[in-house]
Amino acid sequence: MTDFVTELGRRLLVCDGAMGTMLHAAGNSLDRALPELSISNSELVSTIHDSYVSAGVDVIQTNTFGANRLRLADLGSSATVRDVNLAAVRLARQAQRRAGRPVFIAGSVSPAVAASQRHRIGPQERVEAVREQLEALVEGGVDVLVFETFGYLEELVEAVTVAASLTAVPIIAQATFADDGCTLGGETPREVAGALGDLPIVGLGTNCTLGPQGLLAVVEELRRASALPVSAQPNAGRPRRVHGRRFEYNIDGDYFARYARRFVEAGASLVGGCCGTTPTHIRAVVDQTADLRPRRSRPRSATVAAPPQRDGELAGRLAERDFVIAAEVAPPAGGGGEEAADIATALRDRGVEVFFVPSRESARAQASSTNLALHLQQRLGVEAIATVTTWDKTIMTLQADLLGIHVLGMRTVVCETGNPPLRGDYPNVDGIWEVDSVGLIELLAGLNQGRDCNGLTLAQKTSFHIGARCNPGADDVDAEIARSRAKLHAGAQFLVTRPLYELDTFRRMADALADENAPILLTIAPLSSFEEAEYLAHEVPDVIIPEATLLAMERAGAQAARTGLELATDLLRQARHLARGVVLGGAGGDTAAIDHLLGAV
Repeated sequence: MTDFVTELGRRLLVCDGAMGTMLHAAGNSLDRALPELSISNSELVSTIHDSYVSAGVDVIQTNTFGANRLRLADLGSSATVRDVNLAAVRLARQAQRRAGRPVFIAGSVSPAVAASQRHRIGPQERVEAVREQLEALVEGGVDVLVFETFGYLEELVEAVTVAASLTAVPIIAQATFADDGCTLGGETPREVAGALGDLPIVGLGTNCTLGPQGLLAVVEELRRASALPVSAQPNAGRPRRVHGRRFEYNIDGDYFARYARRFVEAGASLVGGCCGTTPTHIRAVVDQTADLRPRRSRPRSATVAAPPQRDGELAGRLAERDFVIAAEVAPPAGGGGEEAADIATALRDRGVEVFFVPSRESARAQASSTNLALHLQQRLGVEAIATVTTWDKTIMTLQADLLGIHVLGMRTVVCETGNPPLRGDYPNVDGIWEVDSVGLIELLAGLNQGRDCNGLTLAQKTSFHIGARCNPGADDVDAEIARSRAKLHAGAQFLVTRPLYELDTFRRMADALADENAPILLTIAPLSSFEEAEYLAHEVPDVIIPEATLLAMERAGAQAARTGLELATDLLRQARHLARGVVLGGAGGDTAAIDHLLGAV
């Protein structure tokens, strides 16, 4: 143990490259438990160790990445954690003896679970899984523990803390960083160095995800932030899928070694390789860095100010507790925007302050709600609020769209799960719902906090005012109230109802959500005919049309549109003191109807 710490402090050490890539190249699927091969195919693992030793490395890592209870079980392995880890250390020790020169054995430790599964596993379960693996590695007699590919700083701190409580074996802590230079959790190299600096580690570093060029900037930042020895183990560039089953990396050994030399010149004390690297890459690293010695530097500190945030018109009016008058302007079929602009102009001239652009469930060509809202906002100088739906969009697409509209000046959005247009049998089976409206709200709240959907730190925080739909007319009102509460807890700052044709259910919902202190805007849409009223009552789920309203619309005959307008006006007068604002739906270009509705508020 002392020898490793001493050697790390006085000279450059070269670590081996990928184990998983080599096992995969030998025909093993990446969806099996590769650590288990230390038992079932020990000859192959030994051959890989020997290949790296022959390349001239100073450190070989055990075939134990993912060799904990959670990952082994997830991949269907019945082998015990202790057996797998002891077998892996034994094979590395045999290769060490065959080397005929000093070679250190590093016990490889991964995060307890993959990044995609961490939300299902709590900290205590993660800690226990790591502890069990560490106990086996220490029992096997490793010279150093290397925690690698940790995308979340809290997990790396957990793992290092557990190791320090178990053993005096030296610890190297390595985080993995994305293209923007931050971990998956959003931490910068400086923040990683700061969090690890008070823990009993002998070195910190980075591995995986990035290729040589991307990793260089991370190494430089780690050296500026810490006086500890730094390790660097990049991937061999980006992988490409071959024949739908295998992954290949294209970076050659000379290029890889050239950057390894730059790592050392930047202050790295331990260099090696991660995914895609082979003994050929590592041999080139040994040759290219043979004349180098790592340099030392002192940490520096820096402070970055948070950017200012900016509210929209609606946010300001709600904050001042003013009654808001808004209107819906739907995207017209065919994709044109001038008709919508004309309607919005007529509404604006009559005192409407804010415009909501819904997302239409239509199979016909149309402008998206965000594009039309931006068009209205830029052309008319009003606040136009897009309804953003999650159907048929991945979370990455949603995130890109949201960041784009924020750059263009849109500050308020309404979140909705939405439904794809009906286009035949089983119309909903083709949609993509990576997140629903609650997930979309959480995404927006994260962007406002300066983090993306993966927890990475944004260059600048967004300042979205987040709205959500609610439906007092839902068949299960209690479930709708609970879901509306969940939206508010996820980060929604105001609610907008579906079009309502009676107020009893709205009163019930408003009373139930009163403790949330969230503004609710009531949507009122005049009925145009008895046929529309009957259709909504019988064919559209979660819409309540009172029997008295149906009877009035039927009796109105040719005057049904006038009757519908009068019913809507009465609702508006009654709702004036129940809600924080009103959204006029379906008024269209009928200026007389607009004036009549506005007269009620």
